[in-house]
Formats: sequence, C-alpha cells, structure tokens
Amino acid sequence: MIFLHFCKFPNLKDMAQPKRKQSKRRSRLRRGANRYQAPLLARDPSDGSIFVPHRVNPTNGMYRGRQVIDVEI
Repeated sequence: MIFLHFCKFPNLKDMAQPKRKQSKRRSRLRRGANRYQAPLLARDPSDGSIFVPHRVNPTNGMYRGRQVIDVEI
C-alpha cells in the first residue's frame, strides 16, 4: 500500500506558483550579474608598482603624490 502524506505542504494549492516558466536567457542574465570580477589595479607612476586605486600604495606609502605613511624597506 502506497501512502502519500503531504504534511510538509498541507495546502499546496495555496502556495505561490510562477505563472510562466522562466526562460534560459533570463536565468543566465541573472546569474551573469553575480559573476566574480577581478579587482581593478593601478600602476604607480613614480616606481611602477601595482596597487588598488584610491588606496595608499603599500610599497612606498604614497597617496595622490603625497607621502602618507612611512614604509620600512
């Protein structure tokens, strides 16, 4: 005897259901927006080191042409 018991969803007809099937294009567009993006990097004109823009350069301690922190070499 097969006994089907829907205790998890007693009122399945009352739950919200999508009106139409979501297209593959729409699903892929949504997933594509959450894709990982590589961080943008800038090159310091004085010594050529690479750093994250709008942050202090950790190699030489410069920010916007001014010495902000002292870095021990």
